[in-house]
Amino acid sequence: MKLLRLGPPGSEHPYVRDDRGGLFDLSPLTIDIDGSFLAGGGIARARSALDAGELTTVPDPGDGTGMRVAAPVARPSAVLCIGQNYAAHAAESGSEPPDVPILFFKHPNTVVGPYDEVVLPRGSTRTDWEVELGVVIGSRARYLEDRDQAAACIAGFVVSNDVSERAYQKEHSGGQWSKGKCCETFNPVGPWLVPAEDVEDPGSLGLRSWVNDEPRQDSHTGDMIFDVAEIVLHLSQYMTLDPGDLVNTGTPQGVAMSGRFPYLAAGDAMTLDIDELGRQRQVIKEESGAR
Repeated sequence: MKLLRLGPPGSEHPYVRDDRGGLFDLSPLTIDIDGSFLAGGGIARARSALDAGELTTVPDPGDGTGMRVAAPVARPSAVLCIGQNYAAHAAESGSEPPDVPILFFKHPNTVVGPYDEVVLPRGSTRTDWEVELGVVIGSRARYLEDRDQAAACIAGFVVSNDVSERAYQKEHSGGQWSKGKCCETFNPVGPWLVPAEDVEDPGSLGLRSWVNDEPRQDSHTGDMIFDVAEIVLHLSQYMTLDPGDLVNTGTPQGVAMSGRFPYLAAGDAMTLDIDELGRQRQVIKEESGAR
């Protein structure tokens, strides 16, 4: 089962896709796929309604309806990110692997759909891609006691692109990274949310990226230094995670910051995918100057 949202910005509607690929209207159960839906047992209710044949089938966007695919979770209250969570990426960044998870934040308005354009910020010369396993929180996580409690707080998983402007991140930072992470459109998510119970092992997923169809990243979530349960458990000791929050769990080696590849420019296309979670693609656009 896969949860997704379709429609223009501000007018998205919720849908569910079954294992055979059929698309069904989820609006009889909820007005949106958001924190309230997730915290209220929405995934279980959607699965039950789908199995019982209670939902109406609708045309698939791939069948010519042309509906925009939005981020599969609406309005996360927080986007939390773990830095340098793959040893090889830490090395290409010039750093030692961390002893504890490194945390930084992205503004929630960075979250866009998986095929939406990504806008270069003004003056950008070092905008970079980062394929990441995204974790969507399904229930309040506060002072969790063990990994099992942490796993129980996870609603599901998504493909996430932690787009980064490295000059802003490194040279304009003032000692932290978020200036290079928070530009609008800098976190495409989706195409869908796969419930946690439908992903047998989040620690055994291949993840890849391409720029203009040329390979960039090719790794495996088993190479993460801190796995998803450990990340959620750790974060809950310092803050309360709310339903609908997005946690980006880090990117593997193969980004432009390594010096092996050019940074992104207008017209470039990023493609990212993760086993079981789907594929996304964005084209880079120049900042128009409009606000």
